[in-house]
Amino acid sequence: MSVTADIAHRPAAARGLRPAMAELHTWGGLLFGWLLFAIFVTGTVSYFRDEISLWMRPEIGQLTATAPEIAADAALRQLGETGLGARRWMIDLPSDRMPVTAALVLRDPKTGPAATRQTLDPATGTPIKARNTAGGDFLYYFHFDLYMPQKFGRYLTCTAAIVMLVAFVSGVITHRRIFKDFFTFRPRKGQRSWLDAHNALGVLALPFHVMITYTGLITLLPLYLPWGIEAMYPDGRQKFVLEMFDDAPPRKPVNIAAPLTPIAPLLAAASAEWQGGTAGRIVVDNPGDRAATIRLVRQDSERISHAVQSMLFEGTTGTLISKTPATGPAAEARGIFHGLHLARFSDIWLRWMFFVSGIVGCAMIATGLVLWAVKRRRDVPSLGNKIVDALNITAITGLPVAIAAYFLCNRLISATASGRTALEVGSFFGVWLIAGLHAAARPRRAAWLEQLWIAAILFAAMPLVNAVTTNRGLPASLANGDWVFVGFDLTALATAALFVVSAVYFVRKNGADA
Repeated sequence: MSVTADIAHRPAAARGLRPAMAELHTWGGLLFGWLLFAIFVTGTVSYFRDEISLWMRPEIGQLTATAPEIAADAALRQLGETGLGARRWMIDLPSDRMPVTAALVLRDPKTGPAATRQTLDPATGTPIKARNTAGGDFLYYFHFDLYMPQKFGRYLTCTAAIVMLVAFVSGVITHRRIFKDFFTFRPRKGQRSWLDAHNALGVLALPFHVMITYTGLITLLPLYLPWGIEAMYPDGRQKFVLEMFDDAPPRKPVNIAAPLTPIAPLLAAASAEWQGGTAGRIVVDNPGDRAATIRLVRQDSERISHAVQSMLFEGTTGTLISKTPATGPAAEARGIFHGLHLARFSDIWLRWMFFVSGIVGCAMIATGLVLWAVKRRRDVPSLGNKIVDALNITAITGLPVAIAAYFLCNRLISATASGRTALEVGSFFGVWLIAGLHAAARPRRAAWLEQLWIAAILFAAMPLVNAVTTNRGLPASLANGDWVFVGFDLTALATAALFVVSAVYFVRKNGADA
């Protein structure tokens, strides 16, 4: 037996720390790499969640900025006419990124639909007839719950994030010349080229990757580490939720009709309390009843910390009932971590920096997955290698194809079709499943090339389909300064160009190293 073979057959602990870390990095990255890629892609896209939602509801149109007190008063007037008898109104006021008012009316399920959503004109409160769509919310929630029930998806996401942190640590330990590797790239060297790309991409945005993974874990901390909460709150989590999120249970109605107090003085009082901050959400419990209360929640884009700041008022008199107490160090630390992860405080340029860093993370994971396959392809072909190749294609090219199909179906399905939200989401999973079957059925090189071209065609088609189905195509959007639609269409074209370049490069290389 050769020395190399002898070393390979030794236990990892007997070979030293670095080989053990390399093995941990390799297998942990492979087993969770496909899931991590999906999490990173959808999380990166979610930095423009509001802009995606606007693009997917073209009927909203371009709206001018509206003062919070005007939007709040208009929304409350509208709900006073259509939402009486409800147990709660939740009103999200317009912001710089979302220029409309969103209203959610919650009722007793025995009396009708449990929840009714409305999109309101912020200046008049008139309902805007926009198509039903999950918008950017679908990709945002898929990022951390994987569209799975009973918190199972969130547990999977937490596990993947823990593996990601382990991969970062083990990767740094494995590459003792990590900074030298960052400046090393050997093109046309097959496995070495993939390794160099993986190393460079891993180092390029390493602080961002560690930050976004760690803060993602912090946001779901009560889910996978509940024992501290259970020890400190043995009587149940209700007190914890009240202290942490300022979410006390609503009063019971007394069934005596009474009008709500004017909202403008309450908004002014909240702004003074928050030193110029503004309310982003209004929650009215028992509207139209003497036991009504009005909670004002501060706009979460005004500061880094995502710790809740709110004020609770008597709904009929405007008397202050309570306000969020000063946040303790632990809650404030969690709020900052949560805020860093969501990046809602960021302006457009910082959000693009987060987006680009997220794309680098996606590329890092993708090159690692391909590297694993390329490295073992020299061995005798096996069923395991074929499965890895198929899963690589399904994740790296199949997921973008599914996302493009999701956007295209938003335009191709009739705006008035019933159940269109389910059809859009179904198109995403259906196309992704077809991409997986295609990757399994076709030869590896053919599957890579065909899906690269399909992704390029679908993303390139998005601006064209948008121009045909709406009056907000790229030329019109440029002329009107409709920057949300301009940005979306240009990003789609840039993504299509990236897939075209990848397909051309693949053909030139004859797919030997993918």
